[in-house]
Order: sequence, then structure tokens, then C-alpha cells
Amino acid sequence: MAKRPAHLKPPAYLTPSPPVPAPGPAEPANEHGGPKGREPTRYGDWENKGLCWDF
Repeated sequence: MAKRPAHLKPPAYLTPSPPVPAPGPAEPANEHGGPKGREPTRYGDWENKGLCWDF
């Protein structure tokens, strides 16, 4: 973050900002309603029941 030059002071009516809280642990991403088994886009194209197609 950039620092304010020494000759510029913040206005007196502004209060100091509270510290930003640290992020919590990330939750694992779960897919809801997606296909079972291996990822259907593993070759760059969509694959379903052995057939591949491109959008």
C-alpha cells in the first residue's frame, strides 16, 4: 500500500480505519448436481458416455 507524503496530513474529522481481519480457512469447493466420475472437460472438450463434443 502506498504511503501518504509527509507534508500531507489526513483531515482531522476522519477516524483511523480498523485493521482488516485476516481471511479464514478456505472451504473445499463441492460441485452440486454435476456428473459423477472423472472431470468431463479433462481433454479440453466435453465428454459424456465416451462421446466428445466442442461448444
